Amino acid sequence: MKRIITYGTFDLLHYGHINLLKRAKTLGDYLIVCLSTDEFNWKEKQKKCYFTYEQRKALLESIRYVDLVIPEENWEQKKTDVREYHIDTFVIGDDWKGQFDFLKEEGCEVIYLPRTPEISTTQIKQDLYKK
Repeated sequence: MKRIITYGTFDLLHYGHINLLKRAKTLGDYLIVCLSTDEFNWKEKQKKCYFTYEQRKALLESIRYVDLVIPEENWEQKKTDVREYHIDTFVIGDDWKGQFDFLKEEGCEVIYLPRTPEISTTQIKQDLYKK
């Protein structure tokens, strides 16, 4: 079984997120989504989510491409997750290109998928704020 992992906040879930998850799932048999906790988002990323961790987790668990949702609590856990969950491929949006190549040292393939260009959570928030 080929295991895939991806990371993200997935706040204001939209079709760009779904596209990423769908493409990630086509790369293997089992997709794990490591979801940023509220504490991690606030403390490390200085961003506040509209939906709580539990709400975002429930949304992700309802998507047919997602097999398991686990918490992301710090930047450093990626190596541990790759080992613990026997990950074959790490997938993330290409806006992070090159930042996770260190996972190749763990024997993990790293793939940066193109983002869906016309949509982002930031853009949705900006558009709603204008109205």
